Formats: sequence, C-alpha cells, structure tokens
Amino acid sequence: MLYSEAKQGRTFIIRLEDGEIVHTALETFATEKGINAASLVILGGADRHSKLVVGPMESRSQPVIAMEHELYDAHEVTGTGTIFPDDTGTPVLHMHMACGREENTVTGCIRQGVKVWQVMEVILFELTDTTASRQPDRNTGFKLLQP
Repeated sequence: MLYSEAKQGRTFIIRLEDGEIVHTALETFATEKGINAASLVILGGADRHSKLVVGPMESRSQPVIAMEHELYDAHEVTGTGTIFPDDTGTPVLHMHMACGREENTVTGCIRQGVKVWQVMEVILFELTDTTASRQPDRNTGFKLLQP
C-alpha cells in the first residue's frame, strides 16, 4: 500500500447538461478552476451510445486489451472518481459508473466517452497540499496514481 495525506479545499456543485461528455467537461472545469486533485461523486442520466470500459479481455495478459460496452439507450447512473495530474501536469479524471436500465446494470470506466442524458449532478471535493499524480507504469502501460 502506498499513501499520502491531503487537505480538503473548495467544494463545487456542478450540473452537467444534455450532450456533454463527462470526462471532457470535468477535466476542462478542473483546468479552468486550477484544480489539480479532487474526489468526485456523480449521478444522473447517461445517453445511448455512451461507452464504458468494462474490463480487460484477459485478466493477466500483456498488453492489456480493454473491453468496451456501449449503452443501448438512456441509463440511470451513479459514479465516483478522482482527478490527479498526469506526468505532463494535466488534470485527468478516473471515474467508474454504474449504469442501470430496468433490471440490467453495467459498471465501468468512463474514459471512452459517457454522454449526459438531460442532466448529471456532480459534487467535486478539491484536494490540496498533495503531490499525488498519475505516472506512467511500464508493466501495465497505465498512468498509475503515485500518492
């Protein structure tokens, strides 16, 4: 386990609007507001054709090949995530969402593009006094959080 401490800074209440792409909108917001690190919770609706990464094709294969799932219609969503700067200093959102419609639910990472259906509500808790960042990892090919 690796860890570090941070302090809580500002809290933002955000409404994403119909058609916005979640990760793009939130990363742009973070950049505009000078937010390097944050914790987020989100709920609302995801539109059809939104895409989630729902796991690797094989658990321990290299390179990692992502499985993608496309939503077939509007879904109710709830999610949680973090923002930390990458190795270039750019704030990067890592968020997972559970998306449900009727009795079906799919959960995955939103980095392939989740589009807002009507509205999503976000509470963003800024984290300050931290040097945590996402750094390239040779073994996985991912940019992993380095607390």
